[in-house]
Amino acid sequence: MASQQGVRVLSIQSHVVSGYVGNKSACFPLQVLGFEVDTINSVQFSNHTGYQHFKGQVLDDAQLGDLIEGLQTNSIDHYTHLLTGYIGSSSFLQKVKSVVEHLKTVNPNLIYVCDPVMGDNGKMYVPEELLPVYREQIVPLADIITPNQYEAELLSGLKIESKADAAAVLEWFHRQGVKTVVLSSTDLGTQEELVVLASSITNGSKEKFNAHIPRLPANFTGTGDLFAALLLAWSHHTNNDLKRSVEATLDTMQAILHRTLAKGREEAGPGQPLTVRHLELKLVQSLEDIRSPASKVTATPLLS
Repeated sequence: MASQQGVRVLSIQSHVVSGYVGNKSACFPLQVLGFEVDTINSVQFSNHTGYQHFKGQVLDDAQLGDLIEGLQTNSIDHYTHLLTGYIGSSSFLQKVKSVVEHLKTVNPNLIYVCDPVMGDNGKMYVPEELLPVYREQIVPLADIITPNQYEAELLSGLKIESKADAAAVLEWFHRQGVKTVVLSSTDLGTQEELVVLASSITNGSKEKFNAHIPRLPANFTGTGDLFAALLLAWSHHTNNDLKRSVEATLDTMQAILHRTLAKGREEAGPGQPLTVRHLELKLVQSLEDIRSPASKVTATPLLS
């Protein structure tokens, strides 16, 4: 692993009291992998919105500005990494742009990892006005970006129906200035598998990989947040080795999801349906897999 001395992440995304999405999904793995993590919660809910009911508060752009100003006033606003996830309003997202710009003046080597959380499976679950803000203001600031297939299509305006299409979308992100693009899940596999695609540019040299992973028979929440956090960590620990970073991220994800599914079935009981509560990510129980994932996934060069 690369040195982790002084690595400090500011993570701006959702928070839930119970369960594991947003900062609750991202923080623990980052800390296990040696990062100091400071969090700003874009929303604070009792639980994620997949449950029948939820209650809570939404942070606005002025409150975000206050928190950053407090950090700045005390000169504790030096970060090596910024991670952003779910954001529910365009004004808050526009404020995030100024936060990125400010943090990059404090540390010009800051690495910004953006998970552009907008929707999945053909459906947006944030207001449509966030899309142009992401496309025109946020994406060009990102060093690493981790959209799913639907989000990548929304941002690029291109459909992904083949690996050649996906390669064109990866290129679109590079043209916006993003160094590393990972499509965290696509439907280019079979009924039994998902395909992850990744591309990076380092000193003018480009490399692209794809990896096939099993499609599990359950709908998990918080996986995109976990994926982005793990990719941030492993990109640092491998000195931006894209192949190794993607493999370690996916190895960890697979271990956590298989354990979550197995323990969920155990909790539900024989023949009983799994509820959203049963499928909350089993992160604490996966401590050793996060710390040292077993090597099972192989990323291979993507020939577009």
